[in-house]
Amino acid sequence: MSDISAKNYTLENLLTQVWQSRGLIPCLLLPFSVIFFLIIFFRRILYRIGMFPSSTLPVPVIVVGNIFIGGTGKTPLVICLVSVLRAHGYSPGVISRGYGTKADTVIEVKPELSAAQTGDEPLLIVRKCAVPVFVGRDRVAAARDLLAAYPGTDVIISDDGLQHYALGRTIEIQLSDTRGHGNGWLLPAGPLREPISRRSDFYVINGGTSVANAHTYGMHITGAHAEQMVDRQQSLGLSSMKNRRIAAVAGIGHPERFFEMLRSQGVVLESVIALPDHFDFSTNPFVDIKADIILITEKDAVKCSRTIGSAQDTRLWTVPVEASITEPLAQDILEKLRG
Repeated sequence: MSDISAKNYTLENLLTQVWQSRGLIPCLLLPFSVIFFLIIFFRRILYRIGMFPSSTLPVPVIVVGNIFIGGTGKTPLVICLVSVLRAHGYSPGVISRGYGTKADTVIEVKPELSAAQTGDEPLLIVRKCAVPVFVGRDRVAAARDLLAAYPGTDVIISDDGLQHYALGRTIEIQLSDTRGHGNGWLLPAGPLREPISRRSDFYVINGGTSVANAHTYGMHITGAHAEQMVDRQQSLGLSSMKNRRIAAVAGIGHPERFFEMLRSQGVVLESVIALPDHFDFSTNPFVDIKADIILITEKDAVKCSRTIGSAQDTRLWTVPVEASITEPLAQDILEKLRG
């Protein structure tokens, strides 16, 4: 059985490729990046001098974010941090923008809600961690509502929000992956929301290794088995999937990372389909796939499980993953929290 890549290249995929070099298209867009830089620069200045207010909460705030546009693995890292903090006696809560939600008010994420109401990532966090999760465009309001509803919360993790300066923060964790900073230019000539010089407390490389004395740590996301979406009690080890036609579909920020993880576990993929990040599955991308098993991400599964046409598709198997961080990073975060 051969491993044939049959990717659907979206505009996002194509831009990511273009942004890896300083070719003709990025050079033509460079003047707009200069304008973008000036907007970023003066915005930060206005926050620093107090023209734009920044709110400090009564508990520590850990912001997990990135300067590279798109997905770098923030949500798995947030889930990992929840576990680490709980293991050391903390009671964490999580706030998020809730990508794709249309509500103007703050919403508490409940397991029975849909991804359309809460956003796919917050719903995944609350289902995996059973932790208080609130979403809203105003992250400060979301955090305050969370603390009011759960007064025992003693630390808040913000899933994304590195550029949301209205929210004061105790710790910033800047996450990247093996793509690095692309061509190193700001949007739209490059993939960066802020300059490379933008400082944070800790730097984490998804799929990379730690760098001594640079506050840079490695993180790895792994999965060893798959669960049938219509019956999560049905489980198969990835390494045991032999003599079956297997496809993989992913609607995440960097789909190739998911496909490579599957291959590293010995899965032979006949086809792969890369969907846009936060794909809403209003159309069924699985209907024409010729496969015995279709492997999808947990993030996609929270939407597929309620979508007509895929909710009862017994070919769909979701791959639970876990992020692991180095012990020094966990200890450094705890030390900084404790002052």
